Amino acid sequence: MAPRETDLADYVGAFAVTAGLGLDRLVRAFEQDNDDYSAILAKALADRLAEAFAERLHERVRREYWGYAPEEHLPLPEIVSERYRGIRPAPGYPACPDHSEKATLFALTDATRRAGITLTESGAMLPAASVSGWYFAHPEAHYFGLGKIERDQVTDYAKRKGRPVAEVERWLSANLAYTPENG
Repeated sequence: MAPRETDLADYVGAFAVTAGLGLDRLVRAFEQDNDDYSAILAKALADRLAEAFAERLHERVRREYWGYAPEEHLPLPEIVSERYRGIRPAPGYPACPDHSEKATLFALTDATRRAGITLTESGAMLPAASVSGWYFAHPEAHYFGLGKIERDQVTDYAKRKGRPVAEVERWLSANLAYTPENG
């Protein structure tokens, strides 16, 4: 992020894509025909297509929309190794483990109306073959795992989010370095 004192404009991107619209109907048809292999294959293919769509969109952000890497032409192994500038972390994954942030992302992108993707109470996306996340373009942005967090960090995070500590503890339970008092 650009420091406030610089008065520079700074941006963060958000995206939500799916390859799962109509997938449930296709899978049910395969299962009714006792074709479990095709049902599994359809789900796997839809998951991979959603990931590929997210990766292609990120490439277009880098080369066209934001244009900070217009000359980027990476071979597939370098793309797979994420040797490009910028990252696209997703809520619910190690660098961004709070699934509740998907609600913020969905509000910003209008993902339900625009892409037909909804969220369950636990933050899972439906259709399941969907990918959402944030775009960060900074040259030093990189992925990391959050690791275990202590009670003081959770308390501070809950205060900044304006949420009860117990609610934040539920969303971040896998990352807690302590046992919550109400758990």
